[in-house]
Amino acid sequence: MSIYYGCAHIPGVFVKFRTRLTALLIPLLLSAPLAHAAAAANAGRSCHLPGTDEAMRCIKVPVPVDYARPDGAKMDIHVTLAPAFRESARPDPLFILAGGPGQAGSDLLDMVENTFRRVRATRDIVFIDQRGTGLSGKLDCPSKPEHETMNDDQLDAEIRNCIAALGKPYAAYTSANAARDLEQVRRALGYGKVNIWGGSYGTRLGQAYARAFPGAVRALVLDGVAAPDQVIPVGGRDGQAALDGLFKACARDASCNQAFPALRAEFDALVARLGAGPIEVSVADPRTTRPLKTQMTRDRFLGTVHSVLYSPLDSRRLPFLIHSASQGRWAPFIARRNVMGDFAVDGPMALVLHMAVICAEDYPRVTPAMAEEDARASQLTAHLLNRLQDVCKAVGAPAVPYAAPTRIDAPVLMLSGALDPVTPPRRAEAAGKHMAKARHVVVSNAGHGISPLGCAPRLLRAFIDQPDQKLDATCLAEIPAPTFQVGSAGPHP
Repeated sequence: MSIYYGCAHIPGVFVKFRTRLTALLIPLLLSAPLAHAAAAANAGRSCHLPGTDEAMRCIKVPVPVDYARPDGAKMDIHVTLAPAFRESARPDPLFILAGGPGQAGSDLLDMVENTFRRVRATRDIVFIDQRGTGLSGKLDCPSKPEHETMNDDQLDAEIRNCIAALGKPYAAYTSANAARDLEQVRRALGYGKVNIWGGSYGTRLGQAYARAFPGAVRALVLDGVAAPDQVIPVGGRDGQAALDGLFKACARDASCNQAFPALRAEFDALVARLGAGPIEVSVADPRTTRPLKTQMTRDRFLGTVHSVLYSPLDSRRLPFLIHSASQGRWAPFIARRNVMGDFAVDGPMALVLHMAVICAEDYPRVTPAMAEEDARASQLTAHLLNRLQDVCKAVGAPAVPYAAPTRIDAPVLMLSGALDPVTPPRRAEAAGKHMAKARHVVVSNAGHGISPLGCAPRLLRAFIDQPDQKLDATCLAEIPAPTFQVGSAGPHP
């Protein structure tokens, strides 16, 4: 059961998913911060979490639920610390902020073995579960077998009932409070200045932290940059640009064009057909092989297409999926849709936290003119706004007033994929207008997520070591474009 309007980061792609985790935790007293940064490596308790075979340090930091009432109710922020390999570690760690909103830092632990391994040679890597995610009081809805056969209206009703049943103070689950939580973590672990890595929504949170606590931030790496004025659910223009780019790339590729010469027409015909009503589909369930009867609606079709566009590797399968569906062979498309569904049922995305943030910070900023313009730009995301209306009423959180962004003085490295359907380069360019020392790297053959690709892990280390020095990022141009899938056997060699 899921509807998502943002994005979350894993190596090479930002996808939508949720999972159950457990950890060994020990409280830290904010009134007694550690004497020096090296002591952070011995904080908390040793623990093993999914994503890595290595023992980490699991810590919980108590913070106020409502910062306006610091002596009131508390919640625990979970921190997973990967200590630097060298004993003479540098005092400024790298804080990891996940995407979504709704993904937890502990969901990105697999990145410690590759993406952040070079940085970890000399710095602690600190994965932080944002309030309401992962092991920081995850706000989520239980999955039920009957969700498989429910229509969109029924699923939305399930979400509204779940939101009401949880009964949390959703007004407390804002980006501003999450930024305050980061500061409490920094102080509790005894760090001075810290470096920030944020992916997708984590770039919004990272910018919020740098503006709220400028003296605490040494440098930032923002991967898939959300601009301060970006309204997450209004993404038709960016999604359509990515889809149009895919169609053009297929037309230029000899094998893809030969296999799918009428690709755009087939896509348009499918959207029109589904717009007239759902298609009843009978297939063997790709997960269980049991007979499965399901409905393919226009919204589900477009939502799956949009999610596939996040990864260039995944998107090169899309022409085959569209063509197969246009021929009445829905099994490959449903199998791909179930990839998202499988992750969403048991993966780490905190659905209700996601809604709490979007409904307070994004949805109130959607004007009728903005919604109309978005619908004209593309069919890919326009339906999401209609679904948000009733869900946001259930959340009931007051709107967070938009504040004009102040300047960020710390050095910033922004990474963008030219094929990104949600945070394309233009979003980073808009964010960079409010940064004193920003450099922006655009990777031609990449989508939503750059840090794990090619030479990027080495560049992260180089930038964080010397954030004021020139960075040669030409090696990122060597990342090749994936080949298209033109048949059931997989990508064309």
